[in-house]
Amino acid sequence: MQKRMLGKSGLEVSAVGLGCMGLSYGYGPATEKADAITLIRSAFDQGVTFFDTAEAYAQGANEELLGEALAPFRDQVVIATKFGFEGGDVQKGVNSKPDNIRAVTNAALKRLRTDRIDLLYQHRVDPDVPMEDVAGAVKDLIQEGKVKHFGMSEAGVESIRRAHAVQPVAALQSEYSLWWREPEKAILPLLEELGIGFVPFSPLGKGFLTGAIDAKTGFDKSDFRNIVPRFSEDNRKANQALVDVLKQIAASLNATPAQVALAWLLAQKPWIAPIPGTTKLHRLKENVGGAAIELTPANLGDIDAQLSHIRVQGERYPAHLQARVGR
Repeated sequence: MQKRMLGKSGLEVSAVGLGCMGLSYGYGPATEKADAITLIRSAFDQGVTFFDTAEAYAQGANEELLGEALAPFRDQVVIATKFGFEGGDVQKGVNSKPDNIRAVTNAALKRLRTDRIDLLYQHRVDPDVPMEDVAGAVKDLIQEGKVKHFGMSEAGVESIRRAHAVQPVAALQSEYSLWWREPEKAILPLLEELGIGFVPFSPLGKGFLTGAIDAKTGFDKSDFRNIVPRFSEDNRKANQALVDVLKQIAASLNATPAQVALAWLLAQKPWIAPIPGTTKLHRLKENVGGAAIELTPANLGDIDAQLSHIRVQGERYPAHLQARVGR
């Protein structure tokens, strides 16, 4: 597994990380603890050194899982977590008040069984707390040695600039993939300008780009995708065209659609490190394999040409969640 630097921060991570949310939250019932620990440790064995969690993923349970799984090799990995929701509950709205940031960080350190958090993200921008106060609070934690690097998630251009002026932002984590390329307009140029790394979440389109989901797929009642407009039955049927093209391109490269989707992201910028999530060992191995595929300029041109005429149908968030991003 190749390593990458997240911008100018000096933070080195594996080219492909592991998003751990789905092991505890968001995509149906939580994975059995023993199976989840096996998967996380298998990722490490395959060269993954970048692991992502958050207080809001089952209100700390995901952090506890990660802390136990990574304890044997804590010093060889980069752990990223996030603050920013009231009581770690997405339903209760955002809270990035400095005293909450400190309380959440101290609790996360205990759950993660560590003395420092390598990368601490603000999960969503809080419109009621000045960005300077948020960055200042994290700066204090960095000076105390409890946090190594500051990150933001789904933040807009102005918020990133304001935060970066107080405490350099090491990485932005936002959605980016072959079916959500909005960051290319304003976010990627800004990150390049400021020397900030980019960590795409949902790099496989919440599973859709793997080719394993179609219009007939049923989701567990607790699966977040049930409320995502892009995953309505009609939109999945319409968006199948993108996956069909991806399958053809992957076949020509002796790869899978997921591997091509990840390789495409890695080819965009040398400071991009996607964090696909999975609960399945065979998918983990497949995703890790995506880092070994090098797409040529001709490959990339072919992908852009073939996908340029396909318009993805459906919003990526329902309206109440869309209001929290890009601030």
